[in-house]
Amino acid sequence: QVQLVESGGGLVQAGGSLRLSCAASGRTRSTAVVGWFRQAPGKEREFVGRINLIKWSSSPYYADSVKGRFTISRDNVKNTVYLQMNSLKVEDTAVYYCAAGMVDGNDQKGYDYWGQGTQVTVSS
Repeated sequence: QVQLVESGGGLVQAGGSLRLSCAASGRTRSTAVVGWFRQAPGKEREFVGRINLIKWSSSPYYADSVKGRFTISRDNVKNTVYLQMNSLKVEDTAVYYCAAGMVDGNDQKGYDYWGQGTQVTVSS
C-alpha cells in the first residue's frame, strides 16, 4: 500500500501562487507515476499534470489549461512531489488530488492510490 498526503492548499487572490505538496509513504517503489487532478464544484475530476518517477529523462506533462503556469517537481529524498501553481485564475478553484500508479497516462483509472485532496480557492 501507498499513502499519499496533500498539503499546501488555501485561499489566494487571482494572479497569486500556491505550492501543493504530495508526500508519499509505504511501498512507494510500487509506483511509477504521480499525477495531479482537480475537481471543481459541480464538475468531474480532471487531469492537471503528471510526472514519471522512473524515467529520469522524462519531463512532466501538463493539461493545456495549466501549461505554462503550473510546474511539477519532486524531491526523492523526501518522497514528495510538488505542484507549483503560478498566475492562478478563479477557474483554478477546486479540490486538488495527487495520485500514484504504474501507468504513465492522464486517465485517472490508471492510478491506484489517491490522497485525500486539498482545497484551493482563488478569489477575484
